Amino acid sequence: MPIFVNLDLELVKRKMTSRELSNAIGLSETNLSLLKSGKVKGIRFATLEAICEYLECQPGDILEYRPESDIAKQ
Repeated sequence: MPIFVNLDLELVKRKMTSRELSNAIGLSETNLSLLKSGKVKGIRFATLEAICEYLECQPGDILEYRPESDIAKQ
């Protein structure tokens, strides 16, 4: 899938744990882990909004599109 989740990178930048974020936004650690690993098919805008509000970032800081051709080269 050409959509990549860079949530780990944003957490590292802020020296924050997944547990802290999950508690702050009301999302289970399991669901946050699935999101970070890219194993989800979608994300609710409310969840994305809560993450962005807490991390003070934009959706584009968390989600990245990479064309299939770029992925095949890796």
